[in-house]
Amino acid sequence: MTSTVPALGTRTAEGSALQAVLLDMDGTLVDTEGFWWDVETGVFASLGHTLDDSWRHVVVGGPMTRSAGFLIEATGADITLAELSVLLNDGFEQRIGRDLPLMPGAARLLAELSAHEIPTALVSASHRRIIDRVITTLGPRHFALTVAGDEVPRTKPHPDPYLAAAAGLGVDPVRCAVVEDTATGVAAAESAGCHVVAVPSVAPITAAARRTVVASLEEVDLTFLRGLMTQMR
Repeated sequence: MTSTVPALGTRTAEGSALQAVLLDMDGTLVDTEGFWWDVETGVFASLGHTLDDSWRHVVVGGPMTRSAGFLIEATGADITLAELSVLLNDGFEQRIGRDLPLMPGAARLLAELSAHEIPTALVSASHRRIIDRVITTLGPRHFALTVAGDEVPRTKPHPDPYLAAAAGLGVDPVRCAVVEDTATGVAAAESAGCHVVAVPSVAPITAAARRTVVASLEEVDLTFLRGLMTQMR
C-alpha cells in the first residue's frame, strides 16, 4: 500500500516541535502478538514439534526471519526458512480474517492525530501482505505512509524502518514520537534517534532517556506526545 505524503501541518499548537508520529502495528495498535504465537504453535505442531512457552519472549516483536529461524533451530524442524515464512503468513492472515481486535485507545489516538493533521506512519516488521490486510481495519486514511518489514534492507531492531518512515514523511527522526510495544521495536526507534513511548505487550520494558513507558494507549494523546518534545528541550 502506498499513499501520498501530505504537506507538513504539524505545528498546530504554539511552540510544538512534534513533526510526526510513527506507530508499530502488532501489539501496539492491534492485539495480535498472541495471534502470532498461536499460529507459530499450530504450524510447528503440524510439523510434529511442541514450542516451549519461554520462547515466546524470544520471538516477539522481531522480523520473521529472526523468529522463524530461531524456532527452526530450536526445534530441529525439517523445513526451510522460506517455507516456514509462507506457512506463518498464511496462518496469520487466516487468523486476522476471523477477528482483529484493536488495542485500548488505538482508535481514539488515530482519530485525534488525523483530526489535527499530524503526519503519521505505520512501521511494522510484518510483511506487506499482512499490513495491507490490517490497514483496512485500522483505516488507511489515518496513515500518510506505511513501512513493511520485507521492504527495507534491515528491519527491527535496526533503525532502517524508522529512518525510512521519517525520510518518506520528510521529517527529522529526532522530532518524531514512536509508539512501540517490544524491546526490539524500541531498539530500532531509539537507534533512529526518535523519542519512544513504550506500551509493553508481552515482556516488560523499563523507562530510559528518551523513552517513556505507559500502561496503555489510553494514556497517550496529542498533548502527551507534544509534551515529550518539550521535555527534550
